[in-house]
Amino acid sequence: MISWVAMDRIVENKRAADAGYRKQAVGKVLRSDAKRLTDGDLLAKLRSFGIELDRPSLERLCDQALSAEEIAQPLLDQRTFHGRHELMESDWIWICLSALWQRWFPDKPSFEGLDDKMQAGYELRASGAVAACRVWLEAWSDVLRILDKAGMQSIQEFDERFGGSQSLFNWIQDLEDELWNAGLEDRQFLTARIALCEEGLRRFRSDDGLMIENRRRALAESYYELGETDKAEALYREWLDADPCWGWGWIGWSDCYRFTRTEGRDWNRCEQILREGLSIADVRDRADIAHRLADACEEQGRGEEAAEYRRQAQRSAATVEVSRSISSAGKVLRQKTRINFGGAGLPLSEMSNLAATLRGTSAPITRKRIGRNELCPCGSGKKFKKCCGA
Repeated sequence: MISWVAMDRIVENKRAADAGYRKQAVGKVLRSDAKRLTDGDLLAKLRSFGIELDRPSLERLCDQALSAEEIAQPLLDQRTFHGRHELMESDWIWICLSALWQRWFPDKPSFEGLDDKMQAGYELRASGAVAACRVWLEAWSDVLRILDKAGMQSIQEFDERFGGSQSLFNWIQDLEDELWNAGLEDRQFLTARIALCEEGLRRFRSDDGLMIENRRRALAESYYELGETDKAEALYREWLDADPCWGWGWIGWSDCYRFTRTEGRDWNRCEQILREGLSIADVRDRADIAHRLADACEEQGRGEEAAEYRRQAQRSAATVEVSRSISSAGKVLRQKTRINFGGAGLPLSEMSNLAATLRGTSAPITRKRIGRNELCPCGSGKKFKKCCGA
């Protein structure tokens, strides 16, 4: 399902960027059209559809719903609209409810308000991670309150009901990454990242295994960066005692001692951890561990040892089909969806149904590996290990 707020945003952006589409979309009602209206105007619009509401009655409805769309849908279902024009005008019902909810009850999270905060954060990323994270931490607070209100137990369940411009599945990983970047400027964001990861591990136990592993690595590296080395050590030892074959667990643990921005770089401890991981007979991603050891040796001027570890990596790859889907800077999962939202002459209720039909099922999760010696994808021209992977 694609939510009405997501469809509204798509049409709004299309209308702003495409002059031809603006002509086609004349008469299309969008949320931005409500900004010029007073509360009284919005209530009068609702009365024109036979809907009598005041602040207390709308508050009761908001307390029972997760979005203005959930309130509007049954009101639309109860009414008959004659012709395309009346059907298009009926979008005002949702738009008025959404505007009044955000004006009167901004402390009550809604899917529409959450969608706005998520998008605002993406727009603020150009101004820096700190600005984006301030908005996104508000959004995360809304997510938690919505989860509790609805009694939802998983990210998948949330996304199926949310249907927003972003999925929680993708966005929560972006938030985790940006909190790290913001934490390099202001340490309080690393503390917030720890809280995010701990909450995610507690709530979302049925997540994809790779996503859980990523969250664990983010948690431990945040503790390490804050100087809580013993805590990071204890976490990795607990996880790897339970699953000694977790190859990227050994790598993540060793990375704490190699890529830290603190004074805690320790080449000996870094290599000790990697060698312990390499000694596990059935360790996963053995070739990646060997490559990591080779990089460590190479950076310390031990070329012969580095070459031997490269050969070990090649032998491992020849023996086992090694997935090249994992980034050296961190493994990232993404769900991708292509949306065709139809023409401007459709009401939001029909456009969202059309989009859901046209998009089909989500594309498979994609994972990309960036080699340490490959060019960084950020476009700097530097090797990855000397740039974003440093």
